[in-house]
Amino acid sequence: MIEPAQPMVDPFVQARLAAIAASHPYPLLFATVSGAHLYGFPSPDSDWDLRGVHLLPLPELVGLETGPETYELAEDRAGLELDLVTHDARKFFQLMLRKNGYVLEQLHSPLVVHTTPAHAELRAIAKGCVTRHHIHHYRGFAANQWRLFMQGQPPRVKPLLYVFRVLLTGIWLMRTGEVEANLATLNAEFGLPYVDELIALKRAGKEKATLDAADLAFYQDGFSRLAQALEAAHEASRLPEAPTAGPALHDLLVRLRLGEA
Repeated sequence: MIEPAQPMVDPFVQARLAAIAASHPYPLLFATVSGAHLYGFPSPDSDWDLRGVHLLPLPELVGLETGPETYELAEDRAGLELDLVTHDARKFFQLMLRKNGYVLEQLHSPLVVHTTPAHAELRAIAKGCVTRHHIHHYRGFAANQWRLFMQGQPPRVKPLLYVFRVLLTGIWLMRTGEVEANLATLNAEFGLPYVDELIALKRAGKEKATLDAADLAFYQDGFSRLAQALEAAHEASRLPEAPTAGPALHDLLVRLRLGEA
């Protein structure tokens, strides 16, 4: 088992994020920090990505006027640049049953802003959502970020870190079934010196920090090697072909709607 990192949020920022979560118009099952802060390479000017699950009340589910399946808020609150996205429990649970790595990473984020007993139950249930087909999420996201990196003039550090983060997360998931999104934690296992160097560069610099174009061939080789390692991990994976958590998610959702969870 990988040794988890201890990512920290400044107590003042934590309190402000908690206040934002508390002002949500619907009850929250959980709210966690995602994005660069979760991945272990925030810049001093990185915004705060807050993700979570809300619970629509019955009148907004069965009436003519239905509530939002997805609630979004993007604003600058006195210097705290915020991107908040939450899904209603039904939509989030449906995403968990698909090959969607994002929602599993948000659910398992150690940077917890708001939690409930249902959050803990959902984490336990999520083990039955991981399948071999999650490779499609990580393969596709890595390829897209690599294209963005190669299109950059000059090449930027951020998309390259996203490439390596998603590849290592995918490899680790295929090998172990464990969701780990922190690149520094992952690289403690993989031991790639250039990854630690890129993390240090990003954390010390700005959100749009750039690289020397002369290093492109080196990073191309690193990308190719890790992409091949992801495919090999998928071929050797013993993860199931299909999720098994459907009944448990259905039961939890019914109990939440009835106020019994």
